[in-house]
Amino acid sequence: MTNNIKKSLLEFQRNEMTESVIYHRLALREKDPQNAQVLEKIAQEEAKHCEIISQLTGQPCTACHVKIAWYLLLARVFGITFTVKLMEGNEGHAAQKYRTYEDFPAVQKLADDEDAHEAALINLINEERLNYMGSVVLGLSDALVEFTGALAGFTFALQNPKLVALTGAITGIAAALSMGSSEYLSSKTEKAEGKNPVKAAVYTGGAYILTVGLLVAPYAILDNIFLALGLMLFLALLVIASFTFYYAVAKGENFKGRFLEMAGLSFGVAAVSFFIGFLLQKFTGIEA
Repeated sequence: MTNNIKKSLLEFQRNEMTESVIYHRLALREKDPQNAQVLEKIAQEEAKHCEIISQLTGQPCTACHVKIAWYLLLARVFGITFTVKLMEGNEGHAAQKYRTYEDFPAVQKLADDEDAHEAALINLINEERLNYMGSVVLGLSDALVEFTGALAGFTFALQNPKLVALTGAITGIAAALSMGSSEYLSSKTEKAEGKNPVKAAVYTGGAYILTVGLLVAPYAILDNIFLALGLMLFLALLVIASFTFYYAVAKGENFKGRFLEMAGLSFGVAAVSFFIGFLLQKFTGIEA
């Protein structure tokens, strides 16, 4: 065994042990018995993988505590499903590398375990926040598309950042309450299994109002109306990118496609609204 090969195997060994500890810690933290069982089973599999590689390297299994702390923090903030699937993506890359070690059949066998066994286990994880992902998507997408457009239109029509902030906040809060009420009635009518209408309304309205607060902030802080517009659009893009990444990882969907679609809609509506605001001011002659 060459030094380079041994170095790579030691890295694999350390990653497997690190992930075993992460899954075990997540299992201890998890309140749902089914989720805890799934996570503990993955932890045991990762520990076995580490032991297999350890027999080849002759070195004991050790973990990276920095990586452990990072993923546990992600789980606390973004949920178990997002964190586990993010780790699963890294495991996919590891599986590809395992297959290149043709002289070590035991290592190649680990690739099949990573592809089949863990993917099946991870899909069993049930997390409440993902049951309401549709409600969050509704609140966020509607706020981003509708509100970036409204603020862009207000920007040219009113030309006063504080007035835009006040008008936007009032409009946004009213729209958030309306969206929450509509989602409550929709969920109650459809009677979706495992979906509480009140929680659905809170997720929708909450996502909407948080987005509104973030987009209105530049107008409340800055005195330059067009600088506020630019910052608002940048924040909208940041929200779209962040949420789309979370959604793509948690749901296993394509990031680029969803991001371009959502960004295109939001900025397209903003451009049209800005132009409408310009036309209305010119034709009506009303000055703020």
